[in-house]
Amino acid sequence: MFNGSGVAVVTPFKNGEVDIKKFEDLIDFHINNNTQALIVLGTTGEASTLDNEERELLIKTAVQKVDKRIPVIIGTGSNNTAASVTNTKIAEELGADGVLVVTPYYNKATQKGLIKHYTEIAGATKLPVILYNVPGRTNVNINPETVAELAKIENIVAVKEASGDLSQVLEIKRLVPEDFKIYSGNDDNVIPIYACGGHGVISVIANVIPKEFQKMCSLFSSNDLQGALQLQLKYKKLIDLMFSEVNPIPVKAAVHKLGYIDNELRLPLTPIEESNMMLLVEEMKNLQIL
Repeated sequence: MFNGSGVAVVTPFKNGEVDIKKFEDLIDFHINNNTQALIVLGTTGEASTLDNEERELLIKTAVQKVDKRIPVIIGTGSNNTAASVTNTKIAEELGADGVLVVTPYYNKATQKGLIKHYTEIAGATKLPVILYNVPGRTNVNINPETVAELAKIENIVAVKEASGDLSQVLEIKRLVPEDFKIYSGNDDNVIPIYACGGHGVISVIANVIPKEFQKMCSLFSSNDLQGALQLQLKYKKLIDLMFSEVNPIPVKAAVHKLGYIDNELRLPLTPIEESNMMLLVEEMKNLQIL
């Protein structure tokens, strides 16, 4: 798949519609700033508010615009296994390089149910599948033993780990094959997860500082551990501010301040509170991003 910093890219809106021109501009921005993979239709992309036509338009646009320069990974998960299978097949037909599949939310699942869920999805495609574990949103955790069992399936190749539990990450690393990739799903955990044997990050803040976050990953990979740690610490406050309200409210505000998109979200999400915007802008200025 990829090593380093992949961006969970925001979806630009204008007057209630997907703004494809701005989406294409974002893709150019990321490729020009060393982002290693483009993740479309994730949480940060407000995928749950998009209809099927919009989803397909974004996939087609990403695949065509990227033109194989970096991997295009599509979020295809839902709490309905059949729908996840359909989404995955569509992503494959439209030229995606891989899929990111979140655990079922709301109805949840047992570990046995998770194995069956992911087995069905992986069996319906030839694409590489990345498991997405984010129990803070789904209230479901993929246990390390379950990840190891799923890693036996040839095209389940990685996990995006957003549990925040480094002991769990270490146990996953202990149990899975050497070539199975572990990506941080939390921007403040990238260096700790690298230290646990990880391979990079699927990032929110890379929407704002793609070059800097990829540099951090590259420094760790080239054994400049102190340099990598210094960048993680440098951007720690900004990362925290990106989650001052639910993602992607702050990050869309930040990308708007950079001039790339309108600060428009779809309900039930609403624009950032003015007090949080002031703190965000202040820190971006402190870091000379603005």
